[in-house]
Amino acid sequence: MSERKGVVTIFGNPLTLLGPELTVGTKAPDFTVLDNDLNPKTLADYAGKVLVVAAVPSLDTPVCDMETRRFNTEASKLGADVRILTISMDLPFAQKRWCAAAGIDQVVTLSDHRDAAFGQAWGVLIKELRLLARAVFVLDGEGVVRHAQIVPEVTHEPDYDAALAVAKTLV
Repeated sequence: MSERKGVVTIFGNPLTLLGPELTVGTKAPDFTVLDNDLNPKTLADYAGKVLVVAAVPSLDTPVCDMETRRFNTEASKLGADVRILTISMDLPFAQKRWCAAAGIDQVVTLSDHRDAAFGQAWGVLIKELRLLARAVFVLDGEGVVRHAQIVPEVTHEPDYDAALAVAKTLV
């Protein structure tokens, strides 16, 4: 598995990402993650939809909380052909509890805790922490990456406007 050093930092300390760099124009690789009821989900489950895929370290941290709430608010403005997925290494039970407490009803939270299949396939698994780097990808209905942002400092928010603008052009 490829290692990419220095792509991201946490509190200024360099980290190593495992997996390939996903770039605009490439077909997004498949993955298997778990939904909040422990059911396996793959990229194929969302075929034909425009996807905003947000990778976050943990929903139980301030920036991830803020990001997921923002995407939840924005999701209702995007229409039925767009899905927003937030993927983390949190256990499905913790995701379900957090979503209920935070009133998250538009964003689909998915857990990569079991195999880190998403993190490795999409190049956002942090080797040193076994957490996902903060990243946002937008896929068209064919599963092709149309926007990709790996946030350089994990404790910073992504560029919401850029990702949402791309998603809106694909509907």
